[in-house]
Amino acid sequence: MSSSNNSLDNKSKAWSARFSEPVSELVQRYTASIGFDYRLAQVDIQGSLAHAQMLCEQKIISSEDFVQIRTGLQQIDQEILQGHFTWQLELEDVHLNIEARLTHLIGDAGKRLHTARSRNDQVATDIRLWLRLSIDQTIAQLQELRLGFCHLAEKYVSTIMPGLTHLQVAQPITVGHHLMAYAEMFGRDVSRLQDCRKRLNYLPLGSAALAGTSYPIQRERVAELLGFDGVCQNSLDAVSDRDFAIEFCSSASLIMTHISRFSEELVLWMSPAFGFIQLPDRFCTGSSIMPQKKNPDVPELARGKTGRVNGNLVSLLTLMKGQALAYNKDNQEDKEPLFDSADTVIDTLRIFTDMVPHITFNESKLREATLRGFATATDLADYLVKKGMAFRDAHEAVANAVKYCSQQKMDLADLSINDLRKACHVSDEMISDDVFQCLTLEGSVNSRNHVGGTAPNQVIAAIAKVKASISK
Repeated sequence: MSSSNNSLDNKSKAWSARFSEPVSELVQRYTASIGFDYRLAQVDIQGSLAHAQMLCEQKIISSEDFVQIRTGLQQIDQEILQGHFTWQLELEDVHLNIEARLTHLIGDAGKRLHTARSRNDQVATDIRLWLRLSIDQTIAQLQELRLGFCHLAEKYVSTIMPGLTHLQVAQPITVGHHLMAYAEMFGRDVSRLQDCRKRLNYLPLGSAALAGTSYPIQRERVAELLGFDGVCQNSLDAVSDRDFAIEFCSSASLIMTHISRFSEELVLWMSPAFGFIQLPDRFCTGSSIMPQKKNPDVPELARGKTGRVNGNLVSLLTLMKGQALAYNKDNQEDKEPLFDSADTVIDTLRIFTDMVPHITFNESKLREATLRGFATATDLADYLVKKGMAFRDAHEAVANAVKYCSQQKMDLADLSINDLRKACHVSDEMISDDVFQCLTLEGSVNSRNHVGGTAPNQVIAAIAKVKASISK
């Protein structure tokens, strides 16, 4: 980037007059945050414009100063957008870089912008503005991903697959039912982010360094201009609070955990040992040595990035745990974990939103796998209970039948009615010809015909409900 920004001199730093020597080059690099907080530039300008307007309305600065400040900040905003702004390490952070450039452009009026505020409440405001936008983008992407799950679930609403516990065949379910479990998970993620947004949407500006200001400011006016729901009620808490960042990173960790769980299933399902799915080639890579390989790199990398996002949460918790009130330089370390988590989540959601609708399921492989594990054993036990047997006795009877079938290398549905009675050790009247209806995979799935159940009509209703919630 190139441009003639402000020229540096001995007065460029906001605090230079207090010190008799400059900081060393190493300390300058160690303490500067401009390498990452430049991302706050546009919200910093947004906050400064609202602050300046309030100062003018309260007659703390003149209308002439306000007009010059507004014009100068708008020019700086364009310089940044066009890549013509020169960020200077010597000016430490985004705030002083912009203020120095403003003063260079408009003179003394630029020096009056910082009246009645501190970098402490300024940066706290900037982060909230930036994160609010990031949350809105993440919520929108989550909803789009949920729609992707809905569309894929509609396609496979009646396709039988094995429901697993302990990675062992448990009961028959459908692919549609399985996919909608993730629509529910990501729905909770949306709700958490919406709650997080409510709590962060209060204005710290006006708290100054830590104790407020003696100027006759109108904080509620700035909150109104910036779209906040109100103002922070305690100046000490306002400048040092990072709960909202921790809460977002916690929500981000849960989002990535859900992504990681789905990724683990995709990796397993794509393995030839399962053979349940195929992913489009654009989400996979090959091997440098084994020409036959098609590796699910996107799901694998998403699993790995989950650990990174979890680490960011721990970083912020550790950052805050030993800080006395109010603001401390430690808080400069809040931005990189926050930015990284937000970036990682939105990038991951975008790529999964593209990938999910294009996953193809191998219906014959899924059915074959479901038939291998006595998936309808629980249905047989329920059948015996409906005939009057106590559930624990029915459980034992079916366990005997499963043991017999395992020895004979048969499925429960392959037994004749007489062999089934003998295997279960029950009388003739306990098992009739209608038993085979409950031993079919479709019969088992259709019998769970209640809210949250596997029956296709219930899955269709669940899809419609999620779609309706997204369209609100």
